[in-house]
Amino acid sequence: MKNLMEHMGVEPGRLQFSWISSAESTKFVDVVTKVTESVKALGPNTNYVKKSAAKG
Repeated sequence: MKNLMEHMGVEPGRLQFSWISSAESTKFVDVVTKVTESVKALGPNTNYVKKSAAKG
């Protein structure tokens, strides 16, 4: 899956998989927090930012 997403232009750091049981709410919070921080650190995905049309 990661190879496919990278081929489509999604940076590897933007896609993360974790197995979390429904009984592991603390682990869920930790994983979501870490993923959020890492994606924020990457900044906008420039591969999917719409480029403004040139005026002319």
